[in-house]
Amino acid sequence: MIKLRWTTQAVDDLEAIRSFIGNDSVAYADLVVARLLEAVKRLEHFPRSGRTVPELSDPQLREIIESPYRIVYRVRNETVEILTVFRASRLMPSVLGD
Repeated sequence: MIKLRWTTQAVDDLEAIRSFIGNDSVAYADLVVARLLEAVKRLEHFPRSGRTVPELSDPQLREIIESPYRIVYRVRNETVEILTVFRASRLMPSVLGD
């Protein structure tokens, strides 16, 4: 089975999402984060199910959409590395776009 590994950036992104939404509703923030975690968990069984990231020229970078969020990841051997999670309405984080 594929192993999931979250980068510090991705964990920080998830915490920021929870915090921002939690300002209005902690219950809804927990629901959104749970949906994002479930989407990532599916990658254990289908690691290449995401599309390549259109803005980037690296074919190793893939993403899944859990609207309104984009979850960008890389598959390396038997590991899926979650790189960042961000709102689709925002620009690609510079950590990936450089």
